Amino acid sequence: MIEKCAIYCRISREEEGADVSASIENQKSLLLELADKNRWQVFDVYTDENFSGADGRRPEFNRMLADAKAGRFTILLCKSQSRFSRDMALAELYLHEKFPAWGVRFIAPADGADTAQRGNKKSRQINALVNQWYLEDLSENIRMVLDMKRREGSYIAAFALYGYEKGAERGTVVVDESAAAVVRLIFRLVSGGVSTRAAAAFLNSASIPAPSRHKALKGEKYINGGGNGSAWNAATVWRIVTNEMYTGVMVQGRKTKLSYKSPKIVSVPKERWFRVENNHSAIVSPETFAAAAAALRRRCPGTRG
Repeated sequence: MIEKCAIYCRISREEEGADVSASIENQKSLLLELADKNRWQVFDVYTDENFSGADGRRPEFNRMLADAKAGRFTILLCKSQSRFSRDMALAELYLHEKFPAWGVRFIAPADGADTAQRGNKKSRQINALVNQWYLEDLSENIRMVLDMKRREGSYIAAFALYGYEKGAERGTVVVDESAAAVVRLIFRLVSGGVSTRAAAAFLNSASIPAPSRHKALKGEKYINGGGNGSAWNAATVWRIVTNEMYTGVMVQGRKTKLSYKSPKIVSVPKERWFRVENNHSAIVSPETFAAAAAALRRRCPGTRG
């Protein structure tokens, strides 16, 4: 009886272009050759690009696991154990618990990993530990580099703050005049005693595109993760009038991931933020910024206005 195998390939964003041997095509070619040599029928090839080995939410990875659980193949081929996962707990869960229960054999030729070999388990567990150490070191190195850029005032976010756009020089922002005019209008309204909710209603009545819509109209592939991005609301107005970046101060590092293994975002204490003054062109003066902050406090102390 011909056994069915599945092929799983993965590459992370950090590896693209840096390691040709890790490329998807290289992985696929090696594993297809292995399958052909052993006369295994390839059920499917699963490929995740730009995903970390610690990410358990990889779409093709999870599709592959569902097919494994359903018994659609009996052998899983990965170039190395790290291509499957760099998370030690995840590797242990599937390689030594789930896969044996589902009747799936795991083979990673670059590591010599093969769950059909009883004496191979310790080396697989050592591989998992080394892979996790690599991920921890990589995460720390990336964090150090990003923190250095933040200290230098280099803008590292994927999209520029509303009112600005990315400059020609990497890490810089320049004023987006059309959006900046709206930012100045918002500061005038709030400084004059208008609530954030009333300011949002005014902007909507004037058919002024909200930040997400503005970016879309400019051709940016921006996805707003919170609420209705096509309309102004009080929260959006509040975020603008409380953001010191509009005064020319680069403020970054206000939020961070809980850890490299968790997608959860947590707030960072203000004393640990990265602040670089006179870093870029201001849209409003410090006095205007302070006036808006004072108006918010007078109107609704401790709230968004």
